[in-house]
Amino acid sequence: MTPSYASYNDFKEQLLASFRDNEERMNGERKSPLHQLRRSALKQFEQLGFPTIRHEEWKYSNVNSLIKENFALDTASSLTAEDLVPLEIPNLEGNILYFVNGIYHPELSRIVSPSEQVQITSFADSIKADTEFMGAHFARYADYQDSAFTALNTAMASDGVVVRVPANTTVDQPIILRFITDARISNITSQPRNLVVIGKNAEVMMAESYRTLGENSSFVNVVTEIVLDRDARMQYYKVLNETAKAYHIGTTQVHQADNSHFYSASITLNGQFVRNNLNIVLNGQHAEAFMYGLYMPNGRQHVDNHTLVDHAMPNSYSNELYKGILDDNSTGVFNGKIFVRPDAQKTNAYQSCKNVVMSPGASMNTKPQLEIYADDVKCSHGTTTGQLNDEALFYMRSRGIPKDEARTLLLYAFSQDVLSQIKIKPIREYLEGVVREKLTK
Repeated sequence: MTPSYASYNDFKEQLLASFRDNEERMNGERKSPLHQLRRSALKQFEQLGFPTIRHEEWKYSNVNSLIKENFALDTASSLTAEDLVPLEIPNLEGNILYFVNGIYHPELSRIVSPSEQVQITSFADSIKADTEFMGAHFARYADYQDSAFTALNTAMASDGVVVRVPANTTVDQPIILRFITDARISNITSQPRNLVVIGKNAEVMMAESYRTLGENSSFVNVVTEIVLDRDARMQYYKVLNETAKAYHIGTTQVHQADNSHFYSASITLNGQFVRNNLNIVLNGQHAEAFMYGLYMPNGRQHVDNHTLVDHAMPNSYSNELYKGILDDNSTGVFNGKIFVRPDAQKTNAYQSCKNVVMSPGASMNTKPQLEIYADDVKCSHGTTTGQLNDEALFYMRSRGIPKDEARTLLLYAFSQDVLSQIKIKPIREYLEGVVREKLTK
């Protein structure tokens, strides 16, 4: 029988009790180095506690409403393949993996790429059967010392995916991770953990998507660690189209070696409270990172994008463009930091954040940062927040285009700078349709 934790006074106590009750089945052996790492992460979470607005990194994002919820920790679900049909993306092909309440469901998934191109296993299987590989990579990149949510995930993660791409290999078909939260019966929380290791001169495309079914609250706390060896290349997309009662905190930690190329786009369409952390360490010469983001909160939704690009070696390049469209009483946050270490000469780093505020009740908080300790660099950052261009709107209306249609066309064109960067065509076309639909409401 699954224990009930509803009697505990708060969410933190509930999580700590759950860890103690489930220790035996986490890694197979409580004395293993992996489990000791989990215990260390739990201790750190216990010491840190949930962040408050007094923490500088959470100044504009209050998690009080999240931690006051009463979430069920039971991952059981009656979800069937028929329930997933409305969530399917037309014409999407590739390796499509479904995770329900954070747990991998092979009967709903399909893996089409041969094992010579890529090895795809569940996190639960890997952490028990491949301890040497997991010991070398698990929690080695996403630091949990200063992040309560990363520490919580490191301690509590029960499933997710492990992707290994051998050297000199191109994975022909994309890897699509679909995380579904089944909140039809009760409030549900999950702690998915993903690890992607790309070998030398290898290439892969991967996308993560997050959806919730049901009218109850959901909380997903996910950590994805990505490692690119020298000359490796990756396209990475993250899409959130959640419900009005969905909480999402996601951390993507990327570690790049010499001549590696990382290309990402993050699309946040809906969700009550969303925090996207994208941290990239350019730990090799001539490494390149490109980051694009689009967020469209409305109602009382809150979307917080935090990015960190750490230029640790010389001759690296990063370019970042995030765009927001905010309506009703929604709130947006963008905190982007470029860090250039003393040895990282010849660094080129660029950052831009542009926002359109559609309603007097909407607000946007931006904090671009440059922290540079090298003298031979080219770095810039900038941010703009304003309303739609009145002249452009007037011009379109003077050509006979109705006001609402002109507004939609201008906003859609604004979003295209990000949507056009998605190279998986079915996903891009699907998102373009969702964006257009949201803009016309």
